[in-house]
Amino acid sequence: MVQPADKMSVKLNPNHVHKTHLRGLDWMFDKFCGHDLNSFRSFENFSALLYRRTDGAALGVARIMFGLMMLIDIPEERGGGNLDYRWGDHNGCKFPLIYGMEPPSYPRMGIVYLIMWLGSLGITLGYRYRVSTMMFVTTYWYVFLLDKSAWNNHSYLYGLLGIIFLFTDANRCFSLDAIRNHSTQQDVPFWNYFLLKYQFFILYFLAGLKKMNAEWLSGYAMTNLSYHWVFFPFRLLLGAKFTDLLIIHWFGCIFDTFVVFFLIYAPTRKIATLFACAFHLMNSRLFHIGMFPWVCLAQLPLFYSAHWPRVMLKKPPEWSESVSKTNQLSKKRRMVTCSVLCYCVLQLFLPYSHSLTKGYNNWTNGLYGYSWDMMVHAWDTVLTSIKVVDNAQNQSLYLQPYAFVDNDRWTKHADMAYQFAHCIDRNMREKSGAHQKEASNHSIYFDIWCSLNGRFLQRIFNPEVDILTAKWSPFEPVQWLLPLLHEFTEMRTMIQSVTEDVHSWSNESDVLFVADFPGLTLDNYIVPDMENVTLTILEGSVQYRHADDLKCTPLTKGQSLKMIPPYFHHVKTTSDTPSSMVYTFVNKTMKHEISEGKMADRSQTKSILPLWREFRQRYENYVRFFHHMGNSLLYEIYGVPMPIRVRITPDDNALTLE
Repeated sequence: MVQPADKMSVKLNPNHVHKTHLRGLDWMFDKFCGHDLNSFRSFENFSALLYRRTDGAALGVARIMFGLMMLIDIPEERGGGNLDYRWGDHNGCKFPLIYGMEPPSYPRMGIVYLIMWLGSLGITLGYRYRVSTMMFVTTYWYVFLLDKSAWNNHSYLYGLLGIIFLFTDANRCFSLDAIRNHSTQQDVPFWNYFLLKYQFFILYFLAGLKKMNAEWLSGYAMTNLSYHWVFFPFRLLLGAKFTDLLIIHWFGCIFDTFVVFFLIYAPTRKIATLFACAFHLMNSRLFHIGMFPWVCLAQLPLFYSAHWPRVMLKKPPEWSESVSKTNQLSKKRRMVTCSVLCYCVLQLFLPYSHSLTKGYNNWTNGLYGYSWDMMVHAWDTVLTSIKVVDNAQNQSLYLQPYAFVDNDRWTKHADMAYQFAHCIDRNMREKSGAHQKEASNHSIYFDIWCSLNGRFLQRIFNPEVDILTAKWSPFEPVQWLLPLLHEFTEMRTMIQSVTEDVHSWSNESDVLFVADFPGLTLDNYIVPDMENVTLTILEGSVQYRHADDLKCTPLTKGQSLKMIPPYFHHVKTTSDTPSSMVYTFVNKTMKHEISEGKMADRSQTKSILPLWREFRQRYENYVRFFHHMGNSLLYEIYGVPMPIRVRITPDDNALTLE
């Protein structure tokens, strides 16, 4: 019997449904990123996509902007303007990634910087492009690897971009090479664009993923940043606390995670560009991060059409597709495709490689650089004590924290602390005239107190371990690294509440939260300018003793000791669990400054948008940079002595007797 048409049961073909679904995916993928999904379904198709001929105009502009940014960066964040400060001190301690790697002499470091600068200039002009890029990349990475204490996410990014540009044909357009060679070929393989876009995808997306943790989303990483003038409209609408939490932390996480996807998708590209421009311009005002915001801004046009410069110049493309498909080219394409895939996998792996490089882990994972954990961790180092014991003479010396270094990055990383201890020992040997091959007579102890993301101040290294004899390996956990006291993490809300309460007492009142491990003793120094100092125990039990008194006073949870006199006192944790305590005090120095109006004067003279001052500083950096380069050449060619400025610091007297 034949059923009516409107009541017939239709049996769908599964293959037909599958093909229809695939066509839908193809359409969506093509609509979203502008590429056929079929290009990613096989190695051959992907290789064909990477070698699709593309206009090189946008790539040429990206090359010019990158080179120009590096020309500005070299005298500044690379330290070229202060070459004598950074590399001129023979006793200065550096922290190379490769142990035993030593910087050359100060004049030769000037030659290294000169080669880097000339390479960057060649990149900008597109002159002898491959040689210029090689000059920049080799010298940049050499300087980069010489000192881990200068690492940042953006300095690592510049090195990666330099490597990518080295292998691209970014000199096909808008370059002296194209003019000099009368070249008419202005197309490049699509992989030239793909790698650059992928690198910025990694930059944004992984930075967003790294922020998806309780530390960031709870608002503890960038506290009080809302009081900067760039957040005034948000602070006016939401208040300071909600601006910190919702705008800085939550929106920052959302922006980093998704902005690249909106840049890829054509209908949302323009609005995403506006947000990205606002984001990077705000960062340029908020943080001292050199050219990083400007590099990101300069590379945003990569997400637009490859021929956008021609549209701006109202010139049609002047290139044609290459049809060469020899076997040799096929092998080269396979090799290039494999290299691109390996690079992509490597850049995904390195930010999460901390399970292998355990020796570089501390309270956070790895070094600050290749992990893209930008601004996720806020450190506050309050006390750095370096004790050097001369075992032969049974004498102890205390070293000023900045005696041989120009920053305190080493205080948070065990690998750099290990290197610093051996550098101190080397300098002490040279001072005493001892031979380097002789066994060391020194012991070095670090007592460093840090706070991570608003937690209690606590020790990061075991102060009873001689770092010179301690073991360190890049592949093993550091045994003398003290753990972060997670049991007190939940007390950060209390810390904020008590801090606000103490600050409300007066403009001069302040508070300090401290935690310590069982059996260890806190040696605290109260300066005479502090008055009404009170110690309150929050958790655990301790013994208090003033340096002028042999009597010990036991204190347990909830007990306080008021009016602590100036100078040294000792607090030993006697409980089986870590102790936590809080100091409240009045800063008489601040009180005096406020009474005389000095604090108000300083706030009034601070410029909101100091563009002229920044321009003048950059100009002065460049002048000094060229002086250093000229002096280096004169020394290497004619032996003319090089002048070196002496850095004036309060730590000139490096060693003090205990």
